[in-house]
Amino acid sequence: MEKFDLAIIGAGSGGLSVAAGAAQLGLKTVLFEKGEMGGDCLNTGCVPSKALLQAAKVAQGFCKSDAFGVKAQEPEVDFSAVKDHVQSVIAAIEPNDSVERFEGLGVTVVQEEAKFVDAHTLSAAGQNYAFRYAVIATGSRAGVPPIKGLEVDKAFTNENIFELREKPDHLIIIGGGPIGIEMAQAHRRLGCKVSVLDMGSILIHDDPQLVDILRKSLIAEGIELYEHVDIQKIEHKEAVAVHFVREGVEPKKVIGSHILVAAGRIPNVDGVDLEKAGVEFDRRGVMVDVRLRSSQKHIYAAGDVVNGAPQFTHVAGYHAGIIIRNVAFKIPAKVDLTALPWVTYTDPELANVGMLARAAIEKYGEENVKTVSWHFDENDRAVAERRTEGMIKVTCLKKGKILGATIVGPGAGELIGLWALAISKGMKIGDITGMIAPYPTLGEISKRAAGSWFTPSLFSDRTRFIVGLLQKLPF
Repeated sequence: MEKFDLAIIGAGSGGLSVAAGAAQLGLKTVLFEKGEMGGDCLNTGCVPSKALLQAAKVAQGFCKSDAFGVKAQEPEVDFSAVKDHVQSVIAAIEPNDSVERFEGLGVTVVQEEAKFVDAHTLSAAGQNYAFRYAVIATGSRAGVPPIKGLEVDKAFTNENIFELREKPDHLIIIGGGPIGIEMAQAHRRLGCKVSVLDMGSILIHDDPQLVDILRKSLIAEGIELYEHVDIQKIEHKEAVAVHFVREGVEPKKVIGSHILVAAGRIPNVDGVDLEKAGVEFDRRGVMVDVRLRSSQKHIYAAGDVVNGAPQFTHVAGYHAGIIIRNVAFKIPAKVDLTALPWVTYTDPELANVGMLARAAIEKYGEENVKTVSWHFDENDRAVAERRTEGMIKVTCLKKGKILGATIVGPGAGELIGLWALAISKGMKIGDITGMIAPYPTLGEISKRAAGSWFTPSLFSDRTRFIVGLLQKLPF
């Protein structure tokens, strides 16, 4: 039985990051993956969805060019060729996550299902592997809600929607979270009719004021949004019919050609025999402490499989760094998501970092929290590009410490990075005001929002009085 310093189950973002770091630091490392290298992000998540969204953005450009003096026209979309583009993007990135690359780094890669034998042993394909430390990075899978009549084999999830080569005439999407809304806009712009149904509001984890700006953009593009609905049943016949009710409205049904279920994700805790290792878990994932250690302190968990963890690729990468510091350097590093950013990659994008205003008020009290905002219609670059929809909102304590920021608008995902840094460094709003921003850029909106914090006091009667007195002093 071969012995390893570190064993990792799962070659998604978290597992690969741990494996690369550990091997390059000299730890004898084994990595198990029963499916595709790269996991959900590369094969069925972040990468294909962003490739599809970019194709949709290009198509939309054909329809919106009149404002620039360029004749607009309806694009001719070759849906199969769009999917070729998606697959080519995956193929271009794939070598970074390949078996060959990781074996070149010194990782032993076992492309088999791994199960725990005990707290220090894993088994795969009939062979046992002893380890000193282990990392559970098995990720998550698409959840399918128990809706009457829903036939799983006739519905798409993010795990197979990118394999669809024919353009849907009418795509019905169950779920108004980031995945559902991104796929809704992408397919609408590529020529599909799209309906989205959600039991609550769309994008419930984001600021409602900024979500409403995005909602209006989606509706203007022709996406049918049905929020706060109770789905009664689904019928799969020649077409798919979704029957639902809303309070105060007569029962209704939507008939479409295809259905996509985007109703959340489920951590993959089954199939690895966690109980044999004495690792505590439930349906929400593996229980861990602030150092990502499970109930067995030498066994860690990373990424989507962590109980209660935000299910983002960049969180899995962050978890990997925490684990490496603990295992390789014996530094008791702890998870701190105070400056966690998250982005919905629609157009306009919706980006957040830190605390939303409602959470800040709940924690600190309304009298101790202040928000400032600025709109893109007052940003010269946005005006020049005719992308003036959207705004930025920054939440601070009354003395100026930055707690959070949220942006809806062009390039919001890129603009939010400044605020992530500011929060992680404990900066105050005045630090952003003092920044020199290049003109004309969308990024100026951050400086203008920060500057608006001081406008009431800077141009007050008191300040003018002080300036008047100072002018009486000699040169």
